[in-house]
Amino acid sequence: MSYKRGDVVMTRIPHTSGDRGKKRPAVIVQADQYNTKLRHFIVAEITSNLAAASDASGFRIDLSTPDGIATGLNQDSAVCCLFLATVGEGVIRQVIGSLSPNLLKQLDDCLKAALQVT
Repeated sequence: MSYKRGDVVMTRIPHTSGDRGKKRPAVIVQADQYNTKLRHFIVAEITSNLAAASDASGFRIDLSTPDGIATGLNQDSAVCCLFLATVGEGVIRQVIGSLSPNLLKQLDDCLKAALQVT
């Protein structure tokens, strides 16, 4: 299966302790030129803890907007670019939606903040 930058997927995010982690939504942040060549993907965690959007390294997805609905999420959520992970193709269960161009811009801004890129 091929994935695109901005796809919202259900996947198992590895726990920082090395444990298996839990199944949760995430957004693919890796460039499409690598998504077509590699079987591993860099993702940013999506959480229902909206406090993650209170910092420049995160942003809120509001399901009352068309952009929010397009993500396929079932509740207001936050993308947290402080928690990036590499996941193998085999642990991605499904694509549930995608980020709009507006939300992709917010993703770019959050990644820049989290990685201190100018």
